[in-house]
Amino acid sequence: MNNEQIKLRSMIVTALFAAVIGVMAQMVIPIPPVPITGQTLAIGLAATILGAKYGTFSVLLYLMIGAAGVPVFAEFSGGFSTIIGPTGGYLIGFIPAVFIMGLYMEKTAFNFLHSMIANTIGMLIALVFGTVWLKIAADMSWLAALAGGFTPFIIVGLIKAALAAWIGVLVRKRLQSAKLLLPTEYTAKKSA
Repeated sequence: MNNEQIKLRSMIVTALFAAVIGVMAQMVIPIPPVPITGQTLAIGLAATILGAKYGTFSVLLYLMIGAAGVPVFAEFSGGFSTIIGPTGGYLIGFIPAVFIMGLYMEKTAFNFLHSMIANTIGMLIALVFGTVWLKIAADMSWLAALAGGFTPFIIVGLIKAALAAWIGVLVRKRLQSAKLLLPTEYTAKKSA
């Protein structure tokens, strides 16, 4: 199999991950003002499996599909109004989170320890973006925004980070052995 075929397969896997994020976004525990969803687990899986470049592409594709009105955001919502709404900061925070998670693993290793560290960092990035935006968009005090948009998600976020690290590393190894993923740009340079 040549690099063009592997690249095409990587792009297909990237598009599939955008769909996986949309499906996992529907796993919701509805607590106000911000529900707990499977989105962050899916974002962690995307970064762990696909790395910085393709993980970020999958998140961008997911956000574009949702912004266009397809109901792929939590609780079958969609549209640009969701992105600029009170919980939109979490969605936007997924972009730097997945990129930084993937980059961290590319520069260290795609193993459980580094994936757990990366996913924890990514969780914190998304929570900070989301909390700041929640405070602004919902005109809340900092204390209320932290209490409603940050603190309740720390323990659940750590559990999702561990799951993303464990499952992601296993799936990544299997996809690479099946030649469905290109080596990441950084790891390709390291091995050259």
